[in-house]
Parts: sequence; C-alpha cells; structure tokens
Amino acid sequence: MKRARIIYNPSSGRETIQRVMLEIMEVYEKAGFETSVFETTKKAFSARDEARRAALDGFDLIVAAGGDGTVNEVVNGISGLEKRPLMAVIPAGTTNDYARALKIPRDDLIEAAKVINKKETIKMDIGKVTSHNSRLDYFMNIGAIGTLSELTYEVPSMLKTLYGYLAYLTKGAELITRIKPVPVRIEYDEGFFEGKANLILLALTNSVGGFEKIVPDARLDDGKFTLLIVKQSNIVQLFNLITKALNDGSHIKDKLVTYVKSSKVRVLPLSKEKMKVNLDGEFGGIAPMSFENLRQHLEFVAFTSKMKPHSRTMAQTADEVMLKRAEEEYRSASKEMKKNHKVNK
Repeated sequence: MKRARIIYNPSSGRETIQRVMLEIMEVYEKAGFETSVFETTKKAFSARDEARRAALDGFDLIVAAGGDGTVNEVVNGISGLEKRPLMAVIPAGTTNDYARALKIPRDDLIEAAKVINKKETIKMDIGKVTSHNSRLDYFMNIGAIGTLSELTYEVPSMLKTLYGYLAYLTKGAELITRIKPVPVRIEYDEGFFEGKANLILLALTNSVGGFEKIVPDARLDDGKFTLLIVKQSNIVQLFNLITKALNDGSHIKDKLVTYVKSSKVRVLPLSKEKMKVNLDGEFGGIAPMSFENLRQHLEFVAFTSKMKPHSRTMAQTADEVMLKRAEEEYRSASKEMKKNHKVNK
C-alpha cells in the first residue's frame, strides 16, 4: 500500500482543521494510502523538516494542510531532493492562494481532500532563490519587494485568525499612504530595468493575495516567471493601477508598469537601505537576490479539468504519474541487475 503523510498547522486560518482531521485521513485511506499525521510545532521550519524526513523515508504522498506558509515549508522540504513525492494541499489558511491556483475547494476541507479521487495532477513550476541573505531556498507562488509586499507579514497572526481577509484589507489601506519607491536594478531574460520602483512582483501562478487578474496570463508550468514592476508613482496613479488590476487586468498595459516573462530574474538594490523580500507571504530575506524558475519541478494533486487551458502546458492524471514512476524504477532496477550480472561473470 502507498503511504501518505499529512503535515498540518493547527493554528492556520480559523483553526478548524483539527476538528475534521479524522475525516480527512479517512479520505486518503479510501484512496489507497496508509495515512499518518504530523502536527507542526513552534520550532522554526517544523513542517519543512518533517516533509524532508518523510520524503527520504519513501512516502508516496505528502499533504500540506494549512495556509500558504505551510505549503511553502513543505515545498522547501522536498524541492532539493532528487526523488520528490507527489504533493497535495488542504487549504486551511486565510487567503489560500496556492489552492486557488490548483482549483482546490477552499470552503470545505473534506472536499479539498477528495480531489485525490479525481486522479488528476499537474507538474508545477517552482522558484529557486539564491542569496546569502535568504531565509528560504524555494517558493511556489510569489516573490515580491516593496512596501505593499510587506503586508502579509505585518498583519499579526491573531488578526489573520480572527478577521481573515479583512485584516489584510485594513492593513493595506494603512500601508498605501506610506509607500515609497526604491532604487533598484532588475535583470531578466530579455533585458533590464533600472530606476525607482514601488513594487516588484515575480509570480508563478495567477493567484496573488486572493486576486486572479493581477497576473492574468500566468502559466503554471511553462518555466517562466511573470515579472511585474510598478515604476515610481504617486498615490492617485497607484489607486488607478490597483483599480485596473482588480477589475479587468488592464494595468499590465499601463505605461507605469513593466510586464514581462522570464526564466531568471536578478534584483540588485541601488541604495544602502535594506530591501526586504516577501516569499509566499513570509519574510524571505534581504536583496540582492537571484531567482530561477525550475520548470515542472513538483507534482501536485489538482483539479486540472477545472483549469483554463491557457494556464498550463501539460497536466497528468495520478495514474499516469504512478505508471511513469514505476517504469523509471523498473528501468533502474534492470540496469542494476545487468550491472551485477556482468560483475558476477
């Protein structure tokens, strides 16, 4: 029997996951997985370390149950390994951007678990980070720099739990009045930007802060970041851009916005002021920082039949994934047998 390890954060969102954990386990058991659970602790990177341990122990499926921060830790735990297990997401956080991108139900944790029964998966791009100031090695959704990007880690966890998305909106209204541009050089595949910017965003999916039109044409598995740079703007111009981004996505054509696709991005501060980097909603370190897109690096259980065709280049069913892995293991075992046979001769 295949094995699944659920790694869950008991304090995510409105802290409801504990009440339905037995039902979630039952879903995976019925899907053919011998299922066990790990509750994260207050120790730093608890979820990351457990994900790595479980992957090295040969688990077939690792389920990240919590908010985007929990998903990020699990991604960091297994992305550096040669053999990476299948991943699933149970969205128990506040915004659940990644579950939105994977088309996982976000209003019912049991239904989210049942997506495993669809037998659909997708190989997702993952961002790799290089910097001596980085706290994380990988990210799966967004990398951001600028005052607005500090929003997610400036909202206290207690407010996130009590007031959910309203807490972000309240904090955002406060931050926008004190936005200041930062001098920076940004290098990407086809060129560079040098000047002052209010916001720098690298997106791997089209779901950013709960909105799907900020990077409307993002593809999940094409090996490219969507790079969005908001040039120096006043408050009126910023409000106009935000309105366009929330309504129809027409901000990407505005003269104050640089909007390109790139497999690699390098961010270099041009002042002595520390430039904080937000990775998947958490503080990720200080620039300078380089980003590389690892194409189709991790396989996720997803509701791919609900995805728009332009959002992906390739999707696989879980059966196809398992068959491919079995074929690879068979070829590897055959090579080893032939090698041993020659030695014995």
